[in-house]
Amino acid sequence: MKRIGVISDTHGTFDQTLRDFLNDVDEIWHAGDFGSIELADEIASFKPLRGVYGNIDGGVMRRAYNEFSFFECEGKRVLITHIGGYPRHYSPQAVRMIQSAHPDIFIAGHSHILKVIYDPVYQLLHINPGAAGIYGFHKVRTAIRFVIDGDDIRDMEIGEWPRIQK
Repeated sequence: MKRIGVISDTHGTFDQTLRDFLNDVDEIWHAGDFGSIELADEIASFKPLRGVYGNIDGGVMRRAYNEFSFFECEGKRVLITHIGGYPRHYSPQAVRMIQSAHPDIFIAGHSHILKVIYDPVYQLLHINPGAAGIYGFHKVRTAIRFVIDGDDIRDMEIGEWPRIQK
């Protein structure tokens, strides 16, 4: 059993609000737009981190992280990218990766809009955790946490907080 925290679009923010929400998870999965390598290192020092670079992440981030990350967690195949779309609206590159990897969970960020959708076409759970940072057009900050326990993906919780400027 693993407790997973999923965030995206931090844009340089990893504050106490996020730390409190993610305190009890075993791993953090970040769907891109960290904001800096220093922020990625800060998150990685807090909890084990898996992530991908996003469109705002520069050269250092792109050398440290990939555009796609594919791995297995508790027997579930997981695919993460930043700009991937959502069911019936995936990017062409995401479609190729989904068709090749056959993930059970597909995570994408970028839109700043939280979505959790089961995709019956590819038989996967699509998760976009929205935007955890304070910069962008979103009205609220969001993050997700859940448990993977064998075949079960359960106890999904959404964190939602006002977007407050520094």
